[in-house]
Amino acid sequence: MTNNPAHERGWKKHAEIALVGTGVHASRPVHANQTAAALVAEAVRRNEGRLSVDGALMVETGVHTGRSVQDKFVVDEPSVTADIWWGKINQRMPVERFNALRGRVQAYLQGQDLFTQDLYAGADPAHRVRVRLVTTQAWNALFARNMFIRPAEAELEGFEPDYVILHAPLFQTDPHIDGVRSSTTIAMSFEQKMIVIAGSEYAGEVKKSIFTVMNWILPAKGVLPMHCSANIGKDGDVALFFGLSGTGKTTLSSDPERRLIGDDEHGWSENGTFNFEGGCYAKVINLSKEAEPEIWAATHRFGSVLENVIGNKHGHLDLTDKSLTENTRSCYPVEFIPNVELTGRGGQPKNVVMLTCDAFGVLPPISRLTPAQAMYHFLSGYTALVAGTEKGLGSEPKATFSTCFAHPFLPRHPEVYGRMLADLIARHGSTCWLVNTGWSGGSYGVGSRMSIKHTRALLARALDGSLTKMEFRKEPFFGLSIPAHVPGIPDEVLDPRQAWADKAAYDRTAKQLIGRFEENFTSFEAGVGDDVKAVAIRAAA
Repeated sequence: MTNNPAHERGWKKHAEIALVGTGVHASRPVHANQTAAALVAEAVRRNEGRLSVDGALMVETGVHTGRSVQDKFVVDEPSVTADIWWGKINQRMPVERFNALRGRVQAYLQGQDLFTQDLYAGADPAHRVRVRLVTTQAWNALFARNMFIRPAEAELEGFEPDYVILHAPLFQTDPHIDGVRSSTTIAMSFEQKMIVIAGSEYAGEVKKSIFTVMNWILPAKGVLPMHCSANIGKDGDVALFFGLSGTGKTTLSSDPERRLIGDDEHGWSENGTFNFEGGCYAKVINLSKEAEPEIWAATHRFGSVLENVIGNKHGHLDLTDKSLTENTRSCYPVEFIPNVELTGRGGQPKNVVMLTCDAFGVLPPISRLTPAQAMYHFLSGYTALVAGTEKGLGSEPKATFSTCFAHPFLPRHPEVYGRMLADLIARHGSTCWLVNTGWSGGSYGVGSRMSIKHTRALLARALDGSLTKMEFRKEPFFGLSIPAHVPGIPDEVLDPRQAWADKAAYDRTAKQLIGRFEENFTSFEAGVGDDVKAVAIRAAA
């Protein structure tokens, strides 16, 4: 900064343009829409992180190494209150409290060095949201630049945001002043089209706040927002992959024979499938070059952001080190992956795959679902966690249900998304599959993990249509339609009960899991039709 009046007028005008719509008035120059290289240089200069030996930016996120689900609030405003799925995820925040918090954060930001990025969410221009991020950290600006879709230079001229994110990772909220739970708060106003993120450096909060926005906006436009990956075959056939963390969503959608559309968030409209994002946010604990070479290569590259990944003093990475967290992450632009559909768009999905990692070992490796079953399993969002994937777990598997495979990001009632999925499947004739990537021949600790070779072979046959031509039969416990015989796959693998040496133990375990499905069904049963109720998993009468 200088005492030159003309220079001061210049940066103030620049800052004013960069901060339109944010309510922030800068007291110093703003770093607006800087390139990846400039942001890396700023982050290193400001000691926000350091470079790996390959040039990736390594950062640590402090006490928050994951999302603060209990600190998420939605502003209770007249135009939205009737449509919000209020509860533990979408906690109510009165308008006056949000306004006061927003004002405190805006005042704080005015005294800081600021970085802004103007970005898109949504590869389909008809359903695109313009996002303006204001943050105090260069590396978080780089994260957003990697993660979202970067407008062409000409599109930045006169950019007007639809939604603004005020990102103050080092600002501590006060429960007594702000009426919140802790020093961390994520609050979003759908009327004001503004998101406040304070007290957490974990960049996933930025990514998922916009996913929540898309989950709010798109259903009203007849578009289904989805927490899934997507790829496209040589003949243009699109496949969707739903699944919670640890089910193989990223691994199975990364197929050398198919182009990746995106690895995490998509929309399904009358125009087809489109990626919400322009980047990937891959979990990299125990990542190997042999098993996932594309993700490994993207992680070892200049421009990528590595969250809580450990390296030695020379920057050589140790991807097995979970001393900071098991949730180590790599964020990079989608073009860092070689086999990718750069438009971020595809046609109508031919196949819909729902992935579960069943650590109880009782679900078949692949099942064909009816549209009603697809809606049921979509609303169930089942997987099972085992020791090592979540703190506090014992040696026994833990059944986990996440509605629509996206419970923490759903502002609307689940049946809204469920009905949309069922309608789209019926309208476009998509084939639906339930794929178990978990255990076979016994529960975790007794059986073995499902062979990835078998899973890939079955999935390939499902996607090319040959599996639908084979004979199917109904298994008696979960009402699932399973193939009777598939060349190259042992018959006992296809039928989970036959894979268990102790058939009585299988029966007991299956009935236990059925009880968990029954209990979870009560949370959404009232909002579904008779067709879904008829296929719900229940204990035999």
